[in-house]
Amino acid sequence: MISPITGARVYVVLGNTDMRKAIDGLAALVAGSLGLDPFSGHVFAFSNRSRTAVKLLVWDQNGFWVCHKRLEKQRFRWPRDESEVMSMTSRELHWLLDGLDPTKVDGHRKLEYSQIV
Repeated sequence: MISPITGARVYVVLGNTDMRKAIDGLAALVAGSLGLDPFSGHVFAFSNRSRTAVKLLVWDQNGFWVCHKRLEKQRFRWPRDESEVMSMTSRELHWLLDGLDPTKVDGHRKLEYSQIV
């Protein structure tokens, strides 16, 4: 699978999005309603009302990627938060797309070391 989301910051748009929107409509929603930059290289995730479909929008150097996933029998565990946009890591987005609730999953924390000379 081609993955334009590795290491990128992810913004999950809460609420419902019309899945008929294509690139221009989603980019306009990011810029206008959310006040974020669709050309930032960040990933913007949208879901429909029934939580059976997700669209990802990301700018990749010279054009947009739109990835659309539709579930046939289940629903995504879309985060419920008070704000319009929820920020998460690409790892948490993968959890969300795999059917897990990223607000309840507690994976191993990233360790960072500095080299001692």
